[in-house]
Amino acid sequence: MTLFALSCVAFAAPVDDEHAEVLKYENENIGVDGFRYAYETSNGISEAAEGQLNNVGTENEAISVRGHFTFVGADGVTYTVNYVADENGFQPEGDHIPK
Repeated sequence: MTLFALSCVAFAAPVDDEHAEVLKYENENIGVDGFRYAYETSNGISEAAEGQLNNVGTENEAISVRGHFTFVGADGVTYTVNYVADENGFQPEGDHIPK
């Protein structure tokens, strides 16, 4: 699920962003039951997410991820997408996303 978000950011970034620098990177491995990470780059891209395993040991075991990513579009506008990815699929929300 997070790979999808990262792919969206990568494709949305303007070409001249190839020299962006990482300003912040945090990665916390909580264990087999969850994770947390965040990063920010000098070209206005950032992402943060955390996930946990729900219904551990049951037939309905599923991972749930909550997070957001931000990027500057080719039009110069900063876009932010908040999302949940769980057993119900990828559920993005943002001012620019049709409801």
